[in-house]
Amino acid sequence: MAKKNFWNIINEDKPTLVDFYATWCGPCKVMHPVLKELSKEMGDEVRILKVDVDKNQKVAAKFKVRGVPTFVLFKGGKILWQQSGAMSKHQLKSKVKSSI
Repeated sequence: MAKKNFWNIINEDKPTLVDFYATWCGPCKVMHPVLKELSKEMGDEVRILKVDVDKNQKVAAKFKVRGVPTFVLFKGGKILWQQSGAMSKHQLKSKVKSSI
């Protein structure tokens, strides 16, 4: 992913949930189907963006991502919510809905 695209996307007015993940991370793999389901359920309410921390180390460092998966919810360039660790779809959806 080009850095410019990332910055443009998180600065948009549409809420964007960024999943900072790594290909070698077990909990990240578990979250993949959860994020797909969440995307289907929430539709246009939120955009979901996956960022590989190994390929985007500067971006991960900027947001102090120390563990994966880490979820960061942006809107208009501002962080609305941030949390590390795998979670259920219900937990994740609840956090996103309460933040937007």
